[in-house]
Amino acid sequence: MKTCECCGNAYDKCFDVTMNGKTHSFDSFECAIQTLAPKCAHCGCRIMGHGVEGERDDMYCCAHCARASGVEGVVDNAAAVA
Repeated sequence: MKTCECCGNAYDKCFDVTMNGKTHSFDSFECAIQTLAPKCAHCGCRIMGHGVEGERDDMYCCAHCARASGVEGVVDNAAAVA
């Protein structure tokens, strides 16, 4: 039985995620996201989708946060359609 590296739960249904050559064990996607997903450089939330990448390799959860941090030329889909 493996142990989740995020919460410490010993669980028979843990799964492994290999990222950048290192293997991690988790008992839930929630723990995997909390441990591995990048944080938005503006608001700090975990980025679970593609996100927006800034000029200095900063990651943002959305165009709003990227613009608030000075990244130019990004729009949310809703803004692009309107």
